[in-house]
Amino acid sequence: MKPTLDESQPIFQQIAQMIMDEIVGGELNEEEQIPSENELSRFYNINRATVRKGLQALVDAGIIYKQRGIGMFVESGAKLQLLKERQRHYREQFVLPLLEEAKRIGLSKESVVQLILEEE
Repeated sequence: MKPTLDESQPIFQQIAQMIMDEIVGGELNEEEQIPSENELSRFYNINRATVRKGLQALVDAGIIYKQRGIGMFVESGAKLQLLKERQRHYREQFVLPLLEEAKRIGLSKESVVQLILEEE
């Protein structure tokens, strides 16, 4: 977990994002228990309801699940689900705009690939 939160986005979204980052990065594995609401609220010195809202967003998305009386755990398949979503987002945010600009300035897809390979 990041040691601090910032003002870039709502706190509950930052909590959810940090957990998703840990799943994608392999720090949290499928079927592994995540930190509790109390642990997260104490660590970040934030309201438990804020933490609960972030965790509930992950439950609703099928990333984590609740086991009554025990805690919350990473859902099976969560890492693959997150990777696919991030790849889709990456394509929409970066690849498609890159290709649109390349087309505007007369570069083919092959030329773009060549430019990328030259930079390695």
